[in-house]
Amino acid sequence: MAETPEPEVSETPEDELKRKFREALERKRSQQAGSGAGGRGADPSKIHGAHGPASSKRSFRRKSGG
Repeated sequence: MAETPEPEVSETPEDELKRKFREALERKRSQQAGSGAGGRGADPSKIHGAHGPASSKRSFRRKSGG
């Protein structure tokens, strides 16, 4: 499927900008589809170690009255 957009004479700057953003988004999606296929490899999650043990457990001590 080779889609070749015909150059329009009446293309406004807004249309050109939208077209460029769409092309960039398509490139980005094609790169992501190839890298994270099957959920294996690098962890795609943005949050790491959310349910693991705390790195330093906090201890709470009661103040001695005075």
